[in-house]
Amino acid sequence: MSRRGALVYATGLVAYLVAITQRTTIGVAGVSATERFHANAAVLSMLAVLQLVVYAGAQIPFGVLLDRFGPRRMMIGGLGLMAVGQIVVALSPNIGDAIVGRVFVGAGDATIFLSVIRLVSSWFPGPTVPVAVQWVSNAGQLGQVLSAVPFAALLHEQGWTPAFLSAAGFVVLGLVLVSILVVDRPADAQEGPRPESWTQSLRQLGESLRRPGTQLGFWSHFVTMSPMTMFTLMWGLPYLVFGLGYPRSEASVLLVVPVIAGMVVGPFLGVLTGRHPLRRSNIVLMVVGAMAVIWAVMLLWPGRPPLAVVLVMLVLIGVGGPGSAVGFDFARTSNPLHALGSANGVVNVGGFSASFVMIYVIGSLLDLANSHFGQPLYSLSSFRVAFLIVFVVLGVGTVGVIRSRRRTRRRMLDEEGIRVAPIWVAFNDAWARRKAARG
Repeated sequence: MSRRGALVYATGLVAYLVAITQRTTIGVAGVSATERFHANAAVLSMLAVLQLVVYAGAQIPFGVLLDRFGPRRMMIGGLGLMAVGQIVVALSPNIGDAIVGRVFVGAGDATIFLSVIRLVSSWFPGPTVPVAVQWVSNAGQLGQVLSAVPFAALLHEQGWTPAFLSAAGFVVLGLVLVSILVVDRPADAQEGPRPESWTQSLRQLGESLRRPGTQLGFWSHFVTMSPMTMFTLMWGLPYLVFGLGYPRSEASVLLVVPVIAGMVVGPFLGVLTGRHPLRRSNIVLMVVGAMAVIWAVMLLWPGRPPLAVVLVMLVLIGVGGPGSAVGFDFARTSNPLHALGSANGVVNVGGFSASFVMIYVIGSLLDLANSHFGQPLYSLSSFRVAFLIVFVVLGVGTVGVIRSRRRTRRRMLDEEGIRVAPIWVAFNDAWARRKAARG
């Protein structure tokens, strides 16, 4: 990669770090928002839910726009929207105005990841893209660290308005860098023509939607990303503070654990994805299985689970973050580069649609336990019931992965003559070859 490409990539990493910082500020501000706006759990969850609804709903339209206008313009517009949104949140006297601000944040956030992934696909050679994408995810994980530690400390020490105005200032810094340093693609890029009309754009979107590899990417993202997003964006801090009884400062530090886990595991997943492209779905299913087991242990544990179990849960949901990036690799290898914005938009809808459903249902169930069964709003028993929605989402997503994988492999056989055997058959064959080589 050229020096110019490295500079563009580094700027994209900064932009995504900025975006994730803005996205996750509301997660560490959940308790402060309850105190500031005197809202119940369902209303408070709307701060995160509407942001995610807007984010998810904008993915496909913004993906179409990305294919037509390029990542630089989309990133500039998105960062501008986020800055406005955080200023509105900072100055909000009531929950309604704060929700409007978070809607702006969600709309701006919706442009950044798609744009950075498009930059990666344009500036990096194909085999290195999965690893480069994982480092993009790592930049986002650092954004969660910034919201969980310095932003949370600023919120605690200085209060709501100074903290969110500082977050808005961070967005402005990212906006300036993108405006100066980002170039859409190399001068000698051969990506195919951009759509010249909305008819062409919509036709391109329809083709992406029909490709089973795009659908496999959607379901992979749906099932791996949503538990971590739900926990770090909204319900993790209340659960750790009120459900498990950790001091707020310790709970904020614990929310960094998924971030660190994702940063450590992400590059390894990128290498595995690049080296074993026919086994990417198995990586996804292993991540999902591990998350399902640890959630069952957490919720079935009599009384408060020990710190070791909590840490394992946080690590495994953290792995779900980089695991979700595998979904974009399905889209990359199933679509032409000039249509990748539309395809990635479809994939990115998956995890965020699952996340906002999960967040809202959990808030509603907590309120139901409080109002109809007399449970304290954030009691451990209430959380145990509310968190059962995690298993519903994991089950639906797993079925989606398996069904779309079957169609993807059928298409690979028909069009490319590639037959993908079940993984246990591949292991048996590899073992037999190793024995034969030794004999």
